[in-house]
Amino acid sequence: MSRASVLAMKHRLDQSVLVRYDWHVRRERDRSMIQRMFGSFRRRAVAILAVATLASSLVENTFAAKFNKVVKIGQKAPSWKELIGIDDKKHSLEDWKSKKLVVVVFTCNHCPVAQAYEKRLIEFTKQYKSKGVAVVAISVSQFEADSFENMKQHAEKHKFNFPYLYDKTQKSARKWGVTRTPQVFVLDQKRNFAYMGAVDDNMNRSKVTKNYLRDAVDATLSGKEPEIRESRQIGCAIDYQAR
Repeated sequence: MSRASVLAMKHRLDQSVLVRYDWHVRRERDRSMIQRMFGSFRRRAVAILAVATLASSLVENTFAAKFNKVVKIGQKAPSWKELIGIDDKKHSLEDWKSKKLVVVVFTCNHCPVAQAYEKRLIEFTKQYKSKGVAVVAISVSQFEADSFENMKQHAEKHKFNFPYLYDKTQKSARKWGVTRTPQVFVLDQKRNFAYMGAVDDNMNRSKVTKNYLRDAVDATLSGKEPEIRESRQIGCAIDYQAR
């Protein structure tokens, strides 16, 4: 074999080795790139999952109310302050921060439905006071029968055993999405809405089959979610003044 042939064969062999080496280098480079891309994707996926999990944990007990268009079950109750009470003192929601639960009832003097529930609320207050449950009534009515002086007389006549506050501005009711009297809200120890709606399912006490308020309070006191967390409020429509 001539020298020229040997050199040509060596050149072809060298070229083949270079091609195979170049293919191997590119394959390793591509593999490394894929691994880096996958690692980056995996890290981002883990981060997204962590954020989603955190967000879920923050809202897992919060859901839109069916009969209230302003507040949600599980959300923090909007605060109110400096509402004058029939004791001639100003009160805020913070006044009952030491209580396990707070039941806020929006009511008034003149409404027949509100009147029908007064004895039930007085009895409820008496029975649950020792359990760390506070009951607070608020009126935002602008009718003459519901004036502050008439509130005092009404509460004294019917022996209210709970604070009765007056909010002339109606802001507290607006912030809580109140539409009827009576309309009740149960606030848990963190002052989140645990229940909202009616006291029970019938204005006629002898026909009551579901005690929404009592059941919600009993469940919340025991650290459980009420089976029924919202019901349709029944009663007299609130006459909101133009803002």
